Amino acid sequence: MSRQIGGASAADALARLSDMTAGVVPIAADEYAQRLANACLLMQQQQLDAMLLTAGTNLYYFTGLRWYASERLVAALLLADGSLHYIIPEFERGTIAPLLLLPGELHGWQEHESPYQLCVQLLQGKTALALDESAAFFIADGLKTANPALKLTNAVSISAACRRCKSGAELAIMQRAMDMTLVVHKAVARILYTGITVAEVEAFIDAAHRKVGAAEGSYFVIVLFGGDTAFPHGVAKPKALADRDMVLIDTGCRLHGYVSDITRSYVFGAPTKRQREVWQQEKAAQAAAFAAAAIGVPCQQVDRAARSYLQQQGYGPGYQLPGLPHRTGHGIGLDIHEWPYLVEGNELPLAAGMCFSNEPMLVLPGEFGVRLEDHFYMTEQGPRWFTEPALAIDQPFV
Repeated sequence: MSRQIGGASAADALARLSDMTAGVVPIAADEYAQRLANACLLMQQQQLDAMLLTAGTNLYYFTGLRWYASERLVAALLLADGSLHYIIPEFERGTIAPLLLLPGELHGWQEHESPYQLCVQLLQGKTALALDESAAFFIADGLKTANPALKLTNAVSISAACRRCKSGAELAIMQRAMDMTLVVHKAVARILYTGITVAEVEAFIDAAHRKVGAAEGSYFVIVLFGGDTAFPHGVAKPKALADRDMVLIDTGCRLHGYVSDITRSYVFGAPTKRQREVWQQEKAAQAAAFAAAAIGVPCQQVDRAARSYLQQQGYGPGYQLPGLPHRTGHGIGLDIHEWPYLVEGNELPLAAGMCFSNEPMLVLPGEFGVRLEDHFYMTEQGPRWFTEPALAIDQPFV
């Protein structure tokens, strides 16, 4: 068995971990202010009067205010002239006011009042409103009820345009988060033993993420053994680990709001010839996708590169199994899946600052699956890995 897999207790593996977050700082207020300025410019170009950011990722991205979505509207109304208004339940004023990083007028609404009517009043007769693409239907309905003349459009043309190219500060946070999760991956591989359960591995990964500095632990965890690895996002009743099982572990954490996401596949014990062959094909597909990424190349071309290679190996065609059942990659940032996507039909050109997963998973129904997932970001000189890809099926870490 590989020296990177098995041989350590959970207690010993955890004891070797330490906080990795020193020197990485949250996004500064001036960067949030620049994001608002960028959004205002886009609104002016698109002849929009305002954008309503509801509780969730976009509100956090543009203002630094993190709040949970509920039936009570918490939102920021950004006018194209740069005016910023916060719309909040009045009884939450004492909680929300200290959380605000950017200056703006705070407008509270009482429980019997309509926050949508308040929003209409703040628009002062303007009607071209871009609504947060993640907003629930009841918010759009409430706005239209308050003013049927409103012309609601999808704010994704603004939010995605702003969020898809990361700044240096964002990349620094994401790099550290990826580094943290890679260290956790190395640790969890060492604690595997015959009979260990998925629940035990998940618990260790959560504890390990906390040990390296992720205050919330694991953002998500997928642990699969043997035939279960042929199901990309898991099974209802996962099996325990057996000798010569394929292992698939996909996990990540949050750091200052930004998400990490890494998958490793390897064999517990001696790999079979079949396992080794398929693993190498997966690695080659990942390499083909990375090689296709260049400034100005359409996003879909990266997916085509991986899929074309796999089809030459007898998989597919397209999304058919055995083969690659999903897109090659997704954007990542504050959301684990965000724009842009490396998928057929996406003609958006790759640009500096864009960040992607590279995970052209191979699924062989009735046998196993292999997913190697690392992320890269685009520079003017080409793609750069956040984490170095696995070297071999029995050497999953550099």
